[in-house]
Amino acid sequence: MATAVIPKVYKNYINGEWVESRSGKAFENRNPANTDELIGMFPASTEEDVYAAVDAAKEAYKTWRLVPAPKRAEILFRAAEILVKRKEDLARDMTREMGKILAETRGDVQEAIDMTYYMAGEGRRQFGQTTPSELPNKFAMSVRQPIGVCTMITPWNFPMAIPSWKLMPALICGNTVVFKPASDTPLSGYHLVQVLNEAGLPRGVVNILTGAGSKVGNPLMKHADVSLVSFTGSTDIGRHVSEACAPGFKHCQLEMGGKNIIIVMDDANVDLAVDGAIWGGFGTTGQRCTATSRVTAHRKVYKEFVDRYAARARALKVGDGLDASTEMGPCVNESQLQTVMDYVNIGINEGARLAAGGHRLESGPYARGWFHEPTIFADCDPKMRIAQEEIFGPVVSVIPCDNLENALEIANGVVYGLSASIYTRDVNKAFQAMRDLYTGIVYVNAPTIGAETHLPFGGTKQTGNGHREAGIAAIDFYSEWKTIYVDFSDKLQRAQIDTSGFARLGD
Repeated sequence: MATAVIPKVYKNYINGEWVESRSGKAFENRNPANTDELIGMFPASTEEDVYAAVDAAKEAYKTWRLVPAPKRAEILFRAAEILVKRKEDLARDMTREMGKILAETRGDVQEAIDMTYYMAGEGRRQFGQTTPSELPNKFAMSVRQPIGVCTMITPWNFPMAIPSWKLMPALICGNTVVFKPASDTPLSGYHLVQVLNEAGLPRGVVNILTGAGSKVGNPLMKHADVSLVSFTGSTDIGRHVSEACAPGFKHCQLEMGGKNIIIVMDDANVDLAVDGAIWGGFGTTGQRCTATSRVTAHRKVYKEFVDRYAARARALKVGDGLDASTEMGPCVNESQLQTVMDYVNIGINEGARLAAGGHRLESGPYARGWFHEPTIFADCDPKMRIAQEEIFGPVVSVIPCDNLENALEIANGVVYGLSASIYTRDVNKAFQAMRDLYTGIVYVNAPTIGAETHLPFGGTKQTGNGHREAGIAAIDFYSEWKTIYVDFSDKLQRAQIDTSGFARLGD
């Protein structure tokens, strides 16, 4: 592909310096809405680069862990202030490299801002416990301690928000980091690290390497000096991450796939439910782990819902995310677009009714991008592949249901458990759904997307491995508990043995 200008060449950040990869090779980062636009060249890193970055992080940990948490927080606060000032430029670059509309990339940067401010506040709130001892003249308490060198492997769909979920809690707890962003969105990761550097982060505390998962991610996960791995991506890759961490008993956090559902009951505000299904299904071109990829609607409102939903989907404007009138951008790359097209064919062959979309957009303004129509399949069986498997694109399956119990059975009948939603005016139904939906996140009268930074984020079953991101849950993952006992009795006391005599002290 020809390009009109000499592309900018970016570097890795290791031990406080921007350096080229030891390989001397680089890969292209292109605009998915216009593949003629070459955004930049990024290092194709190797195992040698991994060793250098981990060595830097290991050395920096010796001093960073001793910096008082409120002082670490001051650096994060300054980083948040810089992000605020650069929000528009960062959002535009993000749209250029991954495609989602500018309103969404502004939200992505804002989430990084929110998380950075939030974790700066945790510099003075890493609370432990003080509690009475069972023995006299003995003091008992617990404190948090950092873990060591942490590796973050992040996806392309939220290329600044999700790294902030990982980096900021790790840093405020006193850990050091080697960060590998997705190869489709290295520029946003570069920007985030550059901001942390400008905010005054010491050398080696955060390091960034770009490149293929096989060349960078695998050796990072297996490196003996890496104590923790946090990964967001597909369930298949997450399983590999878990296996790589197991021999060394590394702390491992996995945020993986989803097959999220909106339940529309017969008493729902149908217009509101359609609004939620449009935003949940086609926001970020359906490329969210929390995307609404399934809807089950009560038979009494099923036809009305499908008709309105399909009409709204057909009316969505697809195009370049930098155009203010665009409502849905491209798929992130050719491979993701091909996956979407394959699942459309699967849905047709399974006998689902194509209610909207179903085609690649490839003429006129779409000729140089990876665009697909917003697509809705109606009259789906809940066991169809399109209603069971994660597609990660603008394809939604609509399933009829008989009642709330049937809807809950459909909702829970997948291997994932990230997010779910119910639209109803009946508070009893809402609370039953909140109790019985086996997911990490539940919404009432809202779509399956829209998580907030101060609450735990994550899912059940094959969506995750029990850990959560964001909020205080992140502090729990990026720190270890240490329980401390101070005996000032000046004699040997034996816990669980020397307690029998104290019952009669008041006699």
